[in-house]
Amino acid sequence: MWLTDTQKIGVGLTAFGVLFMLIGVMLFFDGGLLAIGNILFIGGLFLVIGIQKTFFFFARKEKMRGTICFVGGVLLVFLRWPVIGMMVEAFGFVNLFGDFFPVIVGFLRKMPVIGTILNTPVISHTIDKIVGSKLPV
Repeated sequence: MWLTDTQKIGVGLTAFGVLFMLIGVMLFFDGGLLAIGNILFIGGLFLVIGIQKTFFFFARKEKMRGTICFVGGVLLVFLRWPVIGMMVEAFGFVNLFGDFFPVIVGFLRKMPVIGTILNTPVISHTIDKIVGSKLPV
């Protein structure tokens, strides 16, 4: 499956958003970097899967708790409460995107260096226990 130009830009924005958030956390929860990271991440998500699909993803009844926590965390970061905002946002992120973690782990296990590390018995057992070994596909 090939990506359109808009989706490629969305992937880049999402990656930069995650990078800015990681740097913001490493710099002791710098509110400016976290806010920019949030804006880039959400904007990239809109471009990758489309506005309508993004709205339906966030508005599903079973994802409502995650949506409220994620948006609330973003608002707390914007209101200069970065530590509490990132904790609430992380809880919402896990509730929203937790279904994708087995797929991500399955993909990472097929990569050359990371896959070797993730397939060692102790690490593999621990990750399977945390994430779950069932793939949705």
